[in-house]
Amino acid sequence: MISNFNEDKPIYIQVREQIEDQIINNQLKANDQAPSTNQLVNYFKINHATVSKGINQLVEEEILYKKRGIGMFVAEGAREKLLEKRRKSFIEDYIVTLVQEANKLEITNEEILTYIKKVKGSK
Repeated sequence: MISNFNEDKPIYIQVREQIEDQIINNQLKANDQAPSTNQLVNYFKINHATVSKGINQLVEEEILYKKRGIGMFVAEGAREKLLEKRRKSFIEDYIVTLVQEANKLEITNEEILTYIKKVKGSK
């Protein structure tokens, strides 16, 4: 996990996103035990309420589930839910803006695809 927080985003969201990233990257799989709230509090040295807020959002979205007295676990289908959510967000946050700017600059669809392939190939 990364403990450097970005000041532009609430910490509870960043904690939540780090757990989401572990699920997306298959570091945490369905029915695996997720880090406990106490483990996260100790690791990040942040307030318990902050961690709980991020964890509770994942529970509400059925990404994690609680086993009373045992801990939090990754729900079946959590990775697929997160991928779908992140793809929608990617389109809204990046693709729509890219297409709007390309239209202003009179960049064709073919040129956009060429640029994307060039950038993706160089990484």
